[in-house]
Amino acid sequence: MTNNDSLQIGNKNFKNRLMLGTGKYKTPNLMVDSLRSSNCEIVTVAVRRVKSNTDKENLMQFIDWSKYWMLPNTAGCTNSDEAIRIAMLGRELAKLSGQENNNFVKLEVIPDKKYLLPDPIETLKAAEFLIKKKFTVLPYVNADPLLSKRLEEAGCATVMPLGSPIGSGQGILNASNISIIIENSKIPVIIDAGIGVPSEAAQAMELGADGLLINSAIALARDPVKMAQSMNYGVLAGRYAYLAGRIQKNSHANPSSPEKNISI
Repeated sequence: MTNNDSLQIGNKNFKNRLMLGTGKYKTPNLMVDSLRSSNCEIVTVAVRRVKSNTDKENLMQFIDWSKYWMLPNTAGCTNSDEAIRIAMLGRELAKLSGQENNNFVKLEVIPDKKYLLPDPIETLKAAEFLIKKKFTVLPYVNADPLLSKRLEEAGCATVMPLGSPIGSGQGILNASNISIIIENSKIPVIIDAGIGVPSEAAQAMELGADGLLINSAIALARDPVKMAQSMNYGVLAGRYAYLAGRIQKNSHANPSSPEKNISI
């Protein structure tokens, strides 16, 4: 990505538009190698799972937090009260990693156990409270243009609509709604969940998304390190294509060679 095409979230600027999750990797070393291969700068951490699983506590030791910006998330929370409490813990976790000024939180409120769809009412409620507490809030939401605008008006730093259900690898199933969100948004739109392969990452960026957050597609790939690298390339290709501007679609052919005769 060129130097003048940075992604601003809150008061932070990032050169890379790909964010990675840290769950589901077979080993911590594989996770670290994938982070490095992706060239990402933002890494999300499930606060609840760090505190409840002793194996995951090693996560804090394996990652060099001088190289990555921590994005604590409230995964596992089913209502706004839980999410607020975990967000507070996440801010402390970021401080323990050495990031004293890190107020970022990826806000997830998911009571639905089957499809893992976020609760719009509880998400908005938690976002409004956390913004008052000076958090930089990145809410995970359904691809709902009206909710996304409400969250923007409340002061969220981004909106993070799902491309398709978490971990499903179905790609972008709601491109029309995401396009509306992008068109109407004055804050970054980060597509989160559903991306399965780099071509889908490119498609998401071609829509005009400002970034992607990917976990399962990389962690569960046969070769996570190669997949992480290829996802980075997909994001770059899609971003450059969006900035370049695609040709207009036509219902008929349009010859690429001039029609008039040229003397040789």
